[in-house]
Amino acid sequence: MAHVTLKDITKRFGDVVAVDRLNLEIARGECISFLGPSGCGKTTTLRMLAGFEDLDEGEILVGDRVISSSFKKYYLPPEKRDFGMVFQAFAVWPHLTVFDNVAFALQIRGLSKAEIEEKTSQALKYTGLLDVRDSYPNELSGGQKQRIALARSISFNPTVMLLDEPLSNLDPKMREVMRFEIKELQKRFNFTIIYVTHDQAEAMALSDRIVIMDFGARVQQDDTPVNVYLKPANKFVFSFIGLSNFLEVECEGERVYLAGARDAGPLTLNVPPPRTSAKLPTLACRPGEIGLVQEGGVRGIIHRRTLLGDIIDYRVKVGSQEIRVQASVRKPLFEQGQPCGLVFPQVHWYAD
Repeated sequence: MAHVTLKDITKRFGDVVAVDRLNLEIARGECISFLGPSGCGKTTTLRMLAGFEDLDEGEILVGDRVISSSFKKYYLPPEKRDFGMVFQAFAVWPHLTVFDNVAFALQIRGLSKAEIEEKTSQALKYTGLLDVRDSYPNELSGGQKQRIALARSISFNPTVMLLDEPLSNLDPKMREVMRFEIKELQKRFNFTIIYVTHDQAEAMALSDRIVIMDFGARVQQDDTPVNVYLKPANKFVFSFIGLSNFLEVECEGERVYLAGARDAGPLTLNVPPPRTSAKLPTLACRPGEIGLVQEGGVRGIIHRRTLLGDIIDYRVKVGSQEIRVQASVRKPLFEQGQPCGLVFPQVHWYAD
């Protein structure tokens, strides 16, 4: 039985359908991420789960308990859903100590003083805040402030955690640290995580499943992180996950060329149907999956070269098309204006 179930949930804002008949089942202890362009309905979906927005149609269940239903005209307010919630803003009270910030979630639930002391101390211990329990938020780093929000959310042992861009205000190094801490907390407490993020690396690192959404929260792919990256369901998913090149091709007999660049040499690829002179599928490839060689390959010119740490990012002109290629800085370097060859060992084809 699914732990969290979304049945045909729909939300409209005037004439805009923010979430259009979304159906999902999420298992207990699973971490699922919603990933998609800004305004596609990810956060609206999370807000309906939290109870901050009531749905216009559909039903949300936790186990066999209905928490929102347009059919039954039922809506359970946020404070009764017992969901842990962590948002982009640190959401801490500056006039309260770290301990009191965390304890507040238990006080409003009417727990005894002894229970509050025990549960708050445990939450602070597992989030690495026990040594600063008497400090105030303005004395802490951004990472520590976000840990306060995490500690407050786990203090009452929720079965579901809702996280909306919780790490976006942190520097890159701290974001990486917090990713692992969130995953460790999930393993320890076995709560279900529903995570909204724009950060693909974050989603890949944390998730058991990633749901790629287009506008209206329409699901384009619901799969493991590895499959989303290696086996994208369609052109939209391929373009959204990671870096991508989309290249037009043309045929002459059995030979395939990059469009407008027959003098650059043929591609050693088989083009799948539909294969007509009027319309050929688009070749899709990732910059890191293209080989850059001195001799052979499809000939081009290095148009631009950029150092990105361990990676060199090249822009290669082949005819009228510019192709992005990434290679290790430890491989032989190509100079701007230098001829080169491109080899395409791994590609995808998409019919528009």
